[in-house]
Amino acid sequence: MAIVQFPLQLVSRRMLAPSVGHYAFVRADGQPLDFIPGQFIQVHFEYADGTATKRSYSLATIHDHAIGPGEAVEIAVSYVPGGAATALFESLEIGGKVNASGPFGRFCLMPQDANRRYLLIATGTGVTPYRAMLPELEKQIASRGIEVVLLFGARTPVELLYGDEFRAFAAKHPSNFRFVPCFSRELPAPDSPQAHADVRHGYVQQFLDEFAPNADGDIAYLCGNPNMVDACFEALKGHGLPVPQIRREKYVSSK
Repeated sequence: MAIVQFPLQLVSRRMLAPSVGHYAFVRADGQPLDFIPGQFIQVHFEYADGTATKRSYSLATIHDHAIGPGEAVEIAVSYVPGGAATALFESLEIGGKVNASGPFGRFCLMPQDANRRYLLIATGTGVTPYRAMLPELEKQIASRGIEVVLLFGARTPVELLYGDEFRAFAAKHPSNFRFVPCFSRELPAPDSPQAHADVRHGYVQQFLDEFAPNADGDIAYLCGNPNMVDACFEALKGHGLPVPQIRREKYVSSK
């Protein structure tokens, strides 16, 4: 079956970190984009020799229903030195267009989930789907009192993507949502807004045991660096979580 592509037109972009851009598009064909938070789209383009290729990007859009005509389709793009996709996005002007397809994937909150807590674990742009999940998580906090722990790994404070938004969500739901940034190289300055009690120094997998993963009450999501995903997957299995309660998506940088 042929993949149906549609045009996306760039309406804004901003830098989230020195090597990560946040891009907002609208569908240039005026159609809605029906997506479930956690899904991704694929952007299609060609290498310099004309060979067709594509890259996958999780939707970052904070939305609790279909993205309507004229509403933003948002993604986070990591810049890879010498990368073909990086060249495409860096050269894209406001009003410029790319072709996309999707959405795809099942890295989503499931309607039948009856867990007490979500453990959301990410590195880098792997946190993007969790941003999109915030409205649904807020609904579940209100309807069934779930707890959420977001363990997010970054090298330095300037690379903590959407950190302000996650901190604000945690402040709004202090009993139900914990935001735990884990910095592997550099901690925030003591007087920085990022320097709060839940900051950790090291890799996310080092702190997983602290939150006592429990097969009876937890569902875990792992998204980002493949080494982190594999390490946390094994650790969660060691805590007794069955594989269906560990949902994974690996991000591999492609040129």
